[in-house]
Amino acid sequence: MNWLKSLNKKAVACMLIGLSSIGVHAQLTFEDYKKEYPDFNEVVLLDYQGYDISIENKKLKIIQNTSFESMILSENGIHNNEESFTYSELVKLLEYDAFSIVNSKGKEKKIKVTQSTEKNSSSQSVFYDDIKERQLIFPNLETGAKKVYNYKREFVDPFLLHKYMFIGGFPIKNATFEVKTDKNVNIGYKIFNDPNNSIEFKKTEVKGKTVYTWTLRDVKAFKFESNSPGILHSAPHIDIYVKDYTINNNKTVVLDDITLLHKYYQGFVNQLNKKECIDLKKITEEITKDKNSDEEKIKSIFYWVKDNIKYVAFENGYEGFIPREASLVFERKFGDCKDMANIIVSMAEYANIKDVNLCWIGTREIPYSYSELATPAVDNHMIASYKKGDEYIFLDATDRETRYGIPTSFIQGKEALINNGTEFKIVKVPVVAAVKNQVDDIVKVQIKDGKLIGSGRMEFNGFNRSMTLMQIGDASGKTRFEMIKSLVLKGNNKFNLNSYTEENISNRDLPYNVNYEFELDNYLIKVDKELYLNPFLHKIFEKNPIQKDRNTGYDFEIVSFFNSEFEFEIPANYKVKYIPNNFELDNELLKVGTVFTENNNKMVVKFTFEVKKLVIEPSDFELWDESIKKMKSNYSETLILTEK
Repeated sequence: MNWLKSLNKKAVACMLIGLSSIGVHAQLTFEDYKKEYPDFNEVVLLDYQGYDISIENKKLKIIQNTSFESMILSENGIHNNEESFTYSELVKLLEYDAFSIVNSKGKEKKIKVTQSTEKNSSSQSVFYDDIKERQLIFPNLETGAKKVYNYKREFVDPFLLHKYMFIGGFPIKNATFEVKTDKNVNIGYKIFNDPNNSIEFKKTEVKGKTVYTWTLRDVKAFKFESNSPGILHSAPHIDIYVKDYTINNNKTVVLDDITLLHKYYQGFVNQLNKKECIDLKKITEEITKDKNSDEEKIKSIFYWVKDNIKYVAFENGYEGFIPREASLVFERKFGDCKDMANIIVSMAEYANIKDVNLCWIGTREIPYSYSELATPAVDNHMIASYKKGDEYIFLDATDRETRYGIPTSFIQGKEALINNGTEFKIVKVPVVAAVKNQVDDIVKVQIKDGKLIGSGRMEFNGFNRSMTLMQIGDASGKTRFEMIKSLVLKGNNKFNLNSYTEENISNRDLPYNVNYEFELDNYLIKVDKELYLNPFLHKIFEKNPIQKDRNTGYDFEIVSFFNSEFEFEIPANYKVKYIPNNFELDNELLKVGTVFTENNNKMVVKFTFEVKKLVIEPSDFELWDESIKKMKSNYSETLILTEK
């Protein structure tokens, strides 16, 4: 391959073993690729990543080499002229090279990338990090042209190796991951989401090194779908880690079990808060002085942190792992998840509350358990916990609205690694029951002048309370009015919200309530002496959120219970002619019920709807679709009133 000549000799030497062992893709023509991928603007010919783990100068050295080559297949593909890669203080960039390959009079011509910029990697969830992004702009692209880049990085910390994903936004002809180790280095690895064992594996000995190679060929373009549980739940990938290495007969153990992982984490926190912070202790004593129990005290501390410490994410070298001193967080009045967890623990100590500890945990987008993979790849978050008898209360102050007693939604069902000095405990965070996230909507309706005139009250509990208030935020005036209107919307686009009031906005321990009055026009249908009224003023999942061509699971984030009650006052000159049958649906995904009751010239429709699973998996789709169809059939039922 001509592109190998662009690297310096040392870089070529590092990569030749790997590329020769995997075999570079066959030299097909542009027409061949165009025929094979008629619906794509680009195809990736080679996606290669390799680690070289060795002992040099009596130290462990970890070098990562990455190579990428793609071909432009259409005019639209020419516009995709940018690629990028990242590096940081913990993953140092050593060198890189990039160029376009174009056809010039029947021969390949290499044009070096000269437009390259370094910028801070941006993330909506991170205020500051030290991750740099190198952007490459490829020149002179045309159909049939290739983009090629290679870079070398050094990993400073053997605990923090990166996973390799066998996927991309375009088809990939050859995706290869390789690890080369010296004889005195042992590694471990775990493959995920390869149920058919499609990833080829071989282990060889080359020039005194052990070479592990994993290859997946003809990889389909990965379809990124909204509301998915996270890419790691479905994409084939591999996690590797250094188990141990030996230098001069001295063996150093790195990772292989939970005890070693906790020992690594413990090194980040065992020197925290050694110096007393007088001001923080004083404020702790003030907010807990009237509390009679440890639980009341920790609750007041938890809420104080939520209200007074602003969540700001930081990822700067080891600062991404080490909580800042509680005194500094108190002084600044902001911090990331680790800082907020640490100040909670520190304040609990000042209040003499026992069994409040730091916890490491992974959010729900990470699918691993500690028994599957005992490495830092399992965790991306930090919280505190309070042990109340045999129960653990998980304290995550990053979500301002979530009440004491329930975890944040994004750690439900996950394992928490609870720190207690040199000891630890793994506890599974519970999934909050649907009934604790209940939404009640009680509506009374009169029929006047062909319109529905009504008043209602919505009550939001649990996660539905916190998520609703987070969505509304600090909106005011017309913006807030429109948000409330969409929240209580009934019937059709002729819904008019006349007025509303809100209750318990700032009290996390009480449900958030909205009282409202409305009018709804063009909803009733009058034919001769009969009135037709669809009693379902709010149809949950009237539009199926799961499309037929979906490949990944659909994540609802929470399980919910909706309880709606519509009371229709029958006009004095009318009587009920037809009442639909009651409806019931109950399976492992949903529980739905409708009960019609006529009493004292009023028709009451009670409608309940429970989502039982956090994630609707592809294996559930058929049952889900059948359930939605039955619900829609129920939604089409109509009350018929006739003149007396």
